[in-house]
This record gives sequence, structure tokens and C-alpha cells, in this order.
Amino acid sequence: MSAEATNPATPGPVTNTVPRRKARPRIDLRRLGRAALLGPTARDRLPDAIGHVAEAHRAHYPDADLEPLRRAWVLAESSHRGQMRKSGEPYITHPLAVTLILAELGAETTTLTASLLHDTVEDTEVTLDQVGEEFGAEVRYLVDGVTKLEKVDYGAAAEPETFRKMLVATGSDVRVMSIKLADRLHNMRTLGVMRPEKQARIAKVTRDVLIPLAERLGVQALKTELEDLVFAILHPEEYDHTRELIVDNASRTDDPLAEVTDEVRTVLRDAGIQAEVLIRPRHFVSVHRVARKRGRLRGADFGRLLVLVNEDADCYGVLGELHTCLKPVVSEFKDFIAVPKFNLYQSLHTAVAHTDGQVVEVLIRTHQMHKVAEAGVIALGNPYAPPSEEQQAANDGERADPTRPGWLSRLLDWQEGAPDPDTFWSTLREDLAQDREITVYRPDGGTLGLPDGATCVDAAYAQYGEDAHACIGARVNGRLATLSTALKDGDTVQLLMGQDPASEPSREWLEHAHTPAARIAIQRWIAAHPGSGDGEGATANEGAQSVRSAPPASEDTPDTLDTPTAPPATPVVDQPGATVRLAGCCTPVPPDEVTGFSVRGGVVTVHRVECSAVAHMKSVGRAEVGVRWGDTTECRVTLVAESFGRPHLLADLTEAIALEGAEIVSATVEPPTQQRVRHTYTLQLPDAAHLLTLMRAMRNVPGVYDVSRAQHHNTTAF
Repeated sequence: MSAEATNPATPGPVTNTVPRRKARPRIDLRRLGRAALLGPTARDRLPDAIGHVAEAHRAHYPDADLEPLRRAWVLAESSHRGQMRKSGEPYITHPLAVTLILAELGAETTTLTASLLHDTVEDTEVTLDQVGEEFGAEVRYLVDGVTKLEKVDYGAAAEPETFRKMLVATGSDVRVMSIKLADRLHNMRTLGVMRPEKQARIAKVTRDVLIPLAERLGVQALKTELEDLVFAILHPEEYDHTRELIVDNASRTDDPLAEVTDEVRTVLRDAGIQAEVLIRPRHFVSVHRVARKRGRLRGADFGRLLVLVNEDADCYGVLGELHTCLKPVVSEFKDFIAVPKFNLYQSLHTAVAHTDGQVVEVLIRTHQMHKVAEAGVIALGNPYAPPSEEQQAANDGERADPTRPGWLSRLLDWQEGAPDPDTFWSTLREDLAQDREITVYRPDGGTLGLPDGATCVDAAYAQYGEDAHACIGARVNGRLATLSTALKDGDTVQLLMGQDPASEPSREWLEHAHTPAARIAIQRWIAAHPGSGDGEGATANEGAQSVRSAPPASEDTPDTLDTPTAPPATPVVDQPGATVRLAGCCTPVPPDEVTGFSVRGGVVTVHRVECSAVAHMKSVGRAEVGVRWGDTTECRVTLVAESFGRPHLLADLTEAIALEGAEIVSATVEPPTQQRVRHTYTLQLPDAAHLLTLMRAMRNVPGVYDVSRAQHHNTTAF
């Protein structure tokens, strides 16, 4: 509870690593005496105590109406009068400090008003109804939400329900969580006189619960300072070592970051690009991570360059100039402007090499992007106010509703769908532990944001929700792939959906599901259907028709199913008297480019030149025989159709084949697996030129998702 916060903790100087506006240094509220806090409060002007809040607020909202802040201060100060923190300070210093944190981050007036009042309902005799009557429904809702969060038990045994309650309180308006994060930051800043074991308990909860939420909400300024404060409490020796590294580096006379900064400024000035170039020091935890990764640190490892411009196009202009005039490290380039992170973050990341070989990382963004990168959802303003033209132009899926960013909406769906609190908690902990996201593309041009290591199972549930139970496969970058296939950043994923509404997910999918959406949906289905979904996944429709069930054709018997011995399409080989045989592994037909190899008995087998068997034959020293097609236009070919199981599918396929004038020499249908059916047809075509038209007609049959030439991979029998 906020009233427990006391004197400053050991890591006081850590907070200086958080970038502050040059024109307004951070206010140290611990040095403000009671007289300053409770100074003159004439009704026609702001009290002296919240002058700093007003100054910070007006920096973001020059035309803001400060009257609600004045009235909120009067109510909060009078309600908390006489209450003291354990440090001996007036209690009002806490809500005042929390409000100042939010004001510096750019919170709008309603949030600041609720922040000043966030402890009044719990710690004083002020009621929610009084808050609502005086300040309106919005402020009432925010104060009520923060009050509910204050009552949440953060003990280990209560963890699963903790997140549920937090999400319910936050779900309708993320400003509730914004106030809670600022509240926790001030308490962490003033944690010093508590018992060490209590400091550790609060720090662990902050690490496991609130820091990941700050990351998801994009509030990097709060997240980084919380990380450093937790680091100092839970790992004091490593914290002290990191502090020494930073102090030693600061005392060095040579600074590669400063040298590169001057170079960048010169390059951009000569190019006529208006930009602000700053050195952005790494915070303590970031330095510690780099040290663990790289070992001995060099000067460029203690910070990064930040280039701020006015327009999106200028970001790419800066990038072009840097890559042209300096030596870029291309492997370090990332474009988070074209593809923003899930937490609203946008920036270009690159790196350039210093003359001594050190690599300097560079962040390029607009001033607005920087504001959002620092403050996340807090920077999006009042969600109930009409959006500005700039906000309308920037709206995409994740930004459409500032009160419900895409990640939070998904979380609310997960907590509603989880079969039990422990399932929700375990899957959510895994998600919060993810620190890298990949972006995959749908065939329609849309994108899916997934955690690093996600599979096609995760993509299916991210796109289709519980309808993904009917997923039977996927294409990754145009090639068929299993649902267990791990995806990489930039992959294109086409999900293949079955037709049966009663489809069942497989229990095995849980082994390949990494997102809460996928794991919870699968576990929920399994809990509702005990004994089902036992490993085979979705089953094919029993009404699927077949001509003949047989194992897939092998190369040893490529065309033996009711097939005459000599196909009409006759190739001519440069070996007089030889018997010609078309290879069953690739079923060549005119006008395929072909080659031949002599095998036993004076037979020449003819293969398509791209057939894998050709490379094998060459590798074992077989000499090629020249082959060309004769004058005949007839051909025989084996086609494989991949389809969903459904009634009358075979009849529709054979009708499509007949309409194209092809004769079915033989056909097989393999036993269905996971609702997929594989058909193999050997067909006689009157003209080889019609093959592509025939394959297109077969693909157009409902339920068929792929038609290809037969390809077998047994390279031992020729």
C-alpha cells in the first residue's frame, strides 16, 4: 500500500539516468518543506505546491484547463491532512509526487486529477460518490480502479488471481494502470527504511508483475527506472559493480560517443536535414546486460546516439546519409517504423563503426515517436477526446483505441477464456518473459505480431481465435509446412483451414504453442472434451469418397496402377536402339526440359532436369544421355491433389478433370489424416500444353488447396 513508502532507498542516483527535459530539472520532493507543500492556496490561483505539476503539464498541453487540478489538490490536501508517511513526511507528498511523474510523461488533465485523488477513497473518509459529484464519472472510474488495485494481494499464493483482478480493473481504461505504475515508482524511490526482507518482496513483485506490464504498455521511462531500482535491491553487489563501471567510463577523456555525435551532426548539417543529435546513456540494467554479453566494455557500450527529426520521411533521410557517409553495420539495422512493436514503439535502429573499431548504436525517430517511446499509452492523451488529424493519420490496429491497446485486449480475452486461474497465470508468465517479438505476414498483406519462437499453431490462434481448432496445416513462404514449424521474422504464413465445424485440436499442439492465446484455447477445449483430441488432431469427414485406398506410390512402381506399359508421349534419345522409360519420380511431359541416364538392360530413364534424382545420378558418375521430345502432343502425367475431407469431393474432382478432356488412367486416395486427404491421379492428356490449365481447374475445386506434379525421392532404383 502506498502509505508504507518511506525514505529513499540506496539506489537514489539511479533515477538520474532517466532522460529529463533540460529546461525543467527533476523536482526532489523530499527537499520540499511542509510550508512549501501547504503554502498559500487562494481560490483564484494554483497552490504553490502543485506549481511544478502545472508547469510540466503545460509543457505538453499549453491550453489545458488547470481548474480541476486546483480543486483536486484542495480536496486531497484537506483529506490527507494530519496523515504522515513512515518517513515523517506529510502523506500528501506521495500523491503529489505520483502526479508529477505522470505530468512529466505527458498525461492528460483527467489522469492527473485522478492521480492526486488516488488514495483519498481508501485512506480518508472521502467516498467515490463525492469524487464523482465533484469531478465527474471519468475521474470516479479511475480512482475506483486504482483503489481496487491497492487491495490486490501480491503474495505468492495469490498470484493467479492478482493478475485477473488487475486486468478487470484496468481493462476498460489503461489510465488506471498508468497511475498504478507511477504510484509504484514513487514507492520504489522511497523504499529505504523498510526491512530488507520487505524491500525484497516488493522488488520481486515489481520485477515479475509491474515491470512487464510497463513494457507491454510502452512506458519505457517508468520501466527502465523501476528496473534499476529493483536491480539495486535484489542484486546489490552487481549493482555496485555496474555503478563503478559507469563512473570509471565517465572519467575517461576519450569518448567515442561524443566523437561520432559530432560526425553525425556534421553529416546531417551538410545534407540540410534538421535534426537533434543526443547521447542517450544506458541505464544500469542495460549496462549490466551488455557487460554479461560482451565481457569487457568499451566507451561506445555505455550509451547510444538518439537522432530526433520532425517527419517520418526525415528518419529515412537520416538513415541514408549515415549509411552513405559513415561505415554502417548492416546487420544491426531494424525498421520499427514500418513495423511498430506491439507496445506502440517506433524507431529506426542502425549502427556505425568508429575509427577504432567500436560500434556505435543509433536510434532515429521523430519527436512524436520519442514521446510515445518514453511514455507509451500515457502519451496518447484522453481516449474520450476526439482524435486530432495527426492521430487519425497514425491510427493502425494497435493504436485505434488508446484505452484498449491490442496486447491488453488479448490479455482480457485470455483471462476470460482460461479454464482456471493457474492455467492463465502459467501461460501469462511465459508471455511476460518474452522480450523479443517477430512479425509475420498474411497473404492478404496483414501482419501478426508473435513472440520469438512462435510456431504456425500460434499464428493460427492469433489470426482465427478458437476457430483455429480447424487448422490442418500451413504454407510458410509458399511451401507446405507442419503446424509445429517455428516462424522467423518476416515469414509469410498462409493457414489452411478445414471445412468441418466440429474440428478438434490435437493435444500435441500444446507442445508447439508458445502464446497464451493458443495455449489457453487448446487447454480450454481439452478441459471441455475429456478423452478427445488425443493426438491425431482434427479428423477427416467420414463422408469423403475414394476410388481406392492405397499407400502412396513409390518410385519402384511409379505407373503400375492399371497403367499401360508405353505412354503416348515419346521422347527421342541420342542412343539408337535404347528402350525409353519416363521416370516416375518426376513424371516428365512435354514441354518439360529433360535429360536421360542409361540404366540396366539398355534402358534410358528420362527425368526432368530439376528432378533431385538428376543430381544424384551425376554424383555417382552416371553419364547423361541427350533427350528431346518427339512430335507427339499427347502425354501421360501423375498429379497429386491435396484437399480437405468433405462429401462429394472426389466426384467434383473427377468432373473437373473430365471437363478438361483428360482421361483418368488410375487414381488412389490415401487414408485421411488431420482432415487432409491426398489424391494421386495418373492422367492421359490429348495435348501436353493443356497441363497447366488442367492443374488450375483442379485447384479451383472447393476444398482443394494444392495440385502438383508427382515427386518421389527414392533415388536408389532406376
